[in-house]
This record gives sequence, C-alpha cells and structure tokens, in this order.
Amino acid sequence: MSNDSRSGVTPRRALPMPPMGKARYRVVMLLVLAGLALLTGRIVNLQVFDRPFLQGQGDARTLRTDTIPAHRGMITDRHGEPLAISTPVVTLWANPQDLPVDDIQRLMLAKGLNQPLDALNERIARYATHEFMYLKRRMTPEAAQRVLELHIPGVHAREEYKRYYPAGEVSAQLLGVTNIDDIGQEGLELAYQPYLAGVPGKRRVLKDRRGRLVRDLALLKEAQPGGDLTLALDQRLQYLAYRELKAAVAEQDADGGIVVMLDARSGEVLAMANQPSYNPNNRAGLDPQGLRNRAIVDTFEPGSVIKPLAMAAMIESGKVPLDTVVDTSPGWMVIDRFTIKDIGNYGKLSLAGILEKSSNIGMSKLALRLDDPVVPATYRALGLGQSPGTGFPGEATGSIPAPVRWSSSQWAALAYGYGLSVSALQLASAYTAIANEGRRLPPSLLKLVEVPAGEPVIDPGVARRILGMMDQVVAPGTGARRALVPGYRIAGKTGTVRKTDAGGYQQKAYRSLFVGIAPVSDPRIVTVVMIDHPRGDSYYGGAVAAPVFSRVAGHALRLLDVPPDAREPAT
Repeated sequence: MSNDSRSGVTPRRALPMPPMGKARYRVVMLLVLAGLALLTGRIVNLQVFDRPFLQGQGDARTLRTDTIPAHRGMITDRHGEPLAISTPVVTLWANPQDLPVDDIQRLMLAKGLNQPLDALNERIARYATHEFMYLKRRMTPEAAQRVLELHIPGVHAREEYKRYYPAGEVSAQLLGVTNIDDIGQEGLELAYQPYLAGVPGKRRVLKDRRGRLVRDLALLKEAQPGGDLTLALDQRLQYLAYRELKAAVAEQDADGGIVVMLDARSGEVLAMANQPSYNPNNRAGLDPQGLRNRAIVDTFEPGSVIKPLAMAAMIESGKVPLDTVVDTSPGWMVIDRFTIKDIGNYGKLSLAGILEKSSNIGMSKLALRLDDPVVPATYRALGLGQSPGTGFPGEATGSIPAPVRWSSSQWAALAYGYGLSVSALQLASAYTAIANEGRRLPPSLLKLVEVPAGEPVIDPGVARRILGMMDQVVAPGTGARRALVPGYRIAGKTGTVRKTDAGGYQQKAYRSLFVGIAPVSDPRIVTVVMIDHPRGDSYYGGAVAAPVFSRVAGHALRLLDVPPDAREPAT
C-alpha cells in the first residue's frame, strides 16, 4: 500500500478543460480571417497597385544610365602627322559615405592614389555629407586598375579622355590646350571646340548595390567622336623654324621672337613658331606669357619692312616714275619740327637704291609728292588694319590711322613704317601680293582643298618690279647679305624698329625684322622673322633676323624640293 493510502488521503484528479464556447470560437476565427484578409489585401496591393512604383524603386537601385565618353577629334599637320590626340584615361571617384573607416584600407587607398594619407582623410572628411567626390582624375588605365583591385567599398571608376600633344612646345601656341574636362581653352582647340568635341553616348547597365557593373543591358545612344582637323602646317618646317628661333632668342638674350612662313602659292601657313613657349603636356609652373600666339595676336610697328609695299603704291599711283632719283643728302631732314635721319648720307638714290639702303629720307620725299592717300589705301587692300580672317581667338586687326588732318610728318612716317601697327601674320599675307604678281592670298591655318585665286591688289608689272628691287636688297655686300641662301635667289627687306612704352619710344629697346621671298624666279615661300628686344652685339634686322631667315628658308626650300635658281653661288 502506498503512503497516501495509509494516511487515508485520497489523491485529486486533474479537472478537464471546459469546452470553448461558440461565441468565443467565432471571435477567434473572425480575428484569424481578418488577419488573413489584411495580409492578402496587402499582397494584392503590393503586387498589383504598387507594382510600378516598387519596380521603379528597385530599378533605381540596380539599373543605371551610364555615359559613354566620346573622344575628341584629332588635329594633324598637312601630311597627316598627329599634332593633338586623345588618349583613354580613368578617373576614380567615391561615395564618401561608403568608404571604409578602417585605417589599413585607407592607407592602401592613399598609396594606390599616390597621395598622403592625411590629405586623403582630410578630403574625405570635407565631403562627408556628399555622395560624390573625385579621388584622382586622369589616371592611366593600368594605375587605376591596381586601385580597383584593392576592392575598397565606395571606390568607382569612370572612363575619360586626355589630350596629348606629340610635338610639345613646338606648336603649342597655335594648337592651344584643353582643360581637365577636355574642353578647348586656347588656340585652335578653343576656336574649333564645337567641331572637335565629340557627342557622348548612353547605355543602360545593371549594377549591384556597391555600384559595380553587373551587366550591359542596352545601348541607348552611340557615342559620336569629334571631327578631325587638318592644318596647313608642315610639321617638318615647324620643327626647324622653332629650333632656329629658339636658338636665336637665346643667343641674342631677347624677350621673344616670331617666325611665320606662308606658301606663296596658296597663303597656307606652313610654319608659325613663337618664343617663349611652353609644354602643353606638363603645365606645372606655366608662364602665362608662353600661352600667347604672338604671330597672330600681337601687333607692332613694322618699320622698314613696309617700304617695298609703300613703294609699290607710289609707283602704281603714276606720280613716281620708275627712273626717279631722290637726293637724300645730307642724310637728315626736318618735317613738322621732327627730324628724320638715315644711318648715313647716301646722296642720290634710285628707287631700288632707296630700298637697298633703307632710306627714310628717300621714302619721306617720295611720300610728300603724293596728294592723295594711296599708301594707306594700298595697305588696307593688302589686309593690314583688318582681321586676317583665320578664326583664331584674339587675332589682331592692327591699325592704320584714318586720313583725317594728317600732318606731313605722319604722311611720311607711314611710308617708312611708323604710325601703323601690324601682326606678323598680316605682314606675311601682304607680301604674298609681291610674290604672286599682285594677287594677295588670305592666310589659312587649315589645309586648303583648292588654291584660292587671290585678290588683285597691285599691278602685276609693279609687283614684279618690287620683287626685282628686293632681289637687289639681298645681295653680297648689302646690309641684308646674311639672309642669302646658297643656291637660291632671295628677295627680302630688313627692318629695325624702336619699341614703345607708356612714355613713348624707348631709347635702347628694338625689334629686329626681316621679310623674305624665295626663290625669286618662282616664289614658293614668304617668311617673316621678328626678334623682340635683342641684347646682343647688334640689334639691326640685317644682323639679327636675317640669319634666322637664311637658316629656316634654306632648310625649307630643300625639304620642299624647290630647284635652285641662283645665277651664281652665293657668297
């Protein structure tokens, strides 16, 4: 028997649960059914009514429209040699809010970007509230890939293009440059920005939540590359012109210089060199002076190099016969209380002698014979005092004073090259009329498909006469003898001009000039050389600028396969 039995205590049985009442059961079932109804309604609402919205939100987090970069058009010389090309680069960017705070990953990222860790952390902190920041622009694809392979969260890549200039400083001012966004800022890059710039394309892509590309879905718009530009420039001639100019500026300790070479048959710019210059591929420490294309945007008084053009106007007027002789004694004269001088007393000079001796007295006396403004009118017809029409940004128009109440001294000064201003390009273009039997050819920076007919400005017979006189100017024993090119007849004119400042003409600062046409028998090139403020032993155009012309023209004539035409070897 058990203890409970012995004690007389009867054990209690567990009472059964009372059955659920019908009312209570119905309440529970209604609650369950109501919950199911709400859940079903929500599902239907999400799947049917809210589906477009939700699908759009999902796509916004996975589907992207990416920009396809379009490369900028190439610039080449007349023979197809590349002068400006676009190379693919990669820009790394990040969402600062996704970047890790781990010091090790930050250090790895800084080393990959070749940046100090402190500088990187400072930039990330500065952009902490933003969703975009550049890590490094224009990296080589290889360097960018090494950073991407670190798999650091928040780091993304974008394809871009970078402009590269194979010739470096040689043609920098003519070509110009683009900025970091590949938009033209100077020179031809700026002038032809709409043409050179490509039109980016678009593509639909699928990306994960970290912004990594999963799959290309569709091409929405193809990228259109920019147009290619073919210049009239001959890169071979450009190199030799730049080399000789740079050497001359250094030798003379000059402030700068210009060489412009035109094709005498078409007006195309075969070479245009400037000093000082700069390297467009590395602009660290860039001197803004080097950006300026002095050959087109700078003007100066031409001095004696204008005399052949003035004499052509005088002869064509009919008031200065070809057999005119002018007495320039005693080597000076006073006009309107201004004293005009020659270097020496040359006595009686023919028209050719006036050009050979570069007599200011002779030109002044001839100018005073005229009673109408034929000289400035001829200057304007030759393109001086107006835009050259190249489309180059900032091209200078120069200036020719209006013939209103001119004094005799102003009348005379225009004939020997003072009182007006021209650019080197304008001067070269004006001389195409002398080289081309009176027809001036407008300058062209682009290669021409057809040779222009030119604009008749000077009588062909007069133009030939002036060319012959300039042939005599460049001869052994003359002041321009240093411009001689062995094997070729050269027509040319020297010039030496005082520089000006706010106080007037400077006493010891000059520009040395030479304008040459070669060869005389069948002109092929017209070349202008200007050396700004030479500080060497001499500052005369015949001693400073003429030798530069000789070296540049000599190489050019041989490169262009121009047959020699000298009657006898030049000495």
